[in-house]
Amino acid sequence: MTQPSPHVPYGTPETPRIAVRGEAVLEVDPEIAGLSVTVTARGTDRRTALEDLTRRNAAVLDLVKSYGEAVEQVETGSFSVGPELGRHGRGERVRAYRGQVRVAVELGDFTALGELAARLADLELTQVVGPWWALRPASEAYGRARRRAVEDAVERAREYAAALGGELVALLELADEDAEQAQPYAMAAPGRMRAAGYGGGAPENVPELDLAPQRQTVTATVLARFTMAPPAL
Repeated sequence: MTQPSPHVPYGTPETPRIAVRGEAVLEVDPEIAGLSVTVTARGTDRRTALEDLTRRNAAVLDLVKSYGEAVEQVETGSFSVGPELGRHGRGERVRAYRGQVRVAVELGDFTALGELAARLADLELTQVVGPWWALRPASEAYGRARRRAVEDAVERAREYAAALGGELVALLELADEDAEQAQPYAMAAPGRMRAAGYGGGAPENVPELDLAPQRQTVTATVLARFTMAPPAL
């Protein structure tokens, strides 16, 4: 029995094929910024550590929520309370209890970012890391990059066809290859704005951080196959 011939991704002299890759790279402004907030408490007994941690966590959440619509999302990432054992001596002697809560904050209003970051860092035993800049998942920038990649593929194919003295006839295939790949975070590790705050002064006494948004890179790549009229060689 004769086996069917395998599909060959090439054309014929009468219907040549052109395969190209279309690419686009855009540099756009970020749309959201993220902060990581870690609240810590330590006490000689578990109840004291837990009460202090609860109070400090509530202070962070109240401050974040006071910024209203500027804050788009607040999430508690992790919570822990546990004993710290003594380093010397025998047995399981508890030296202290340590608690920690991590809170992720996402803002869409960058005018409030510097002030909020500084006020959070000024809270008692509160650590702030960030910001991380990003685009929203449904950002228009992704679609714009895809359209430019398709335009680039068509333009490349036309140039190849014209170089052979022919022209494009039809599109055979358009494949999405890593069409969107944002890089929302800085390549280097983010700096720590302030390791910990002690006391917490009045809001008007806290300096406002001047944070410059980091441009985002959006890339798109498509694979396209066309047929062209027979060239005049």
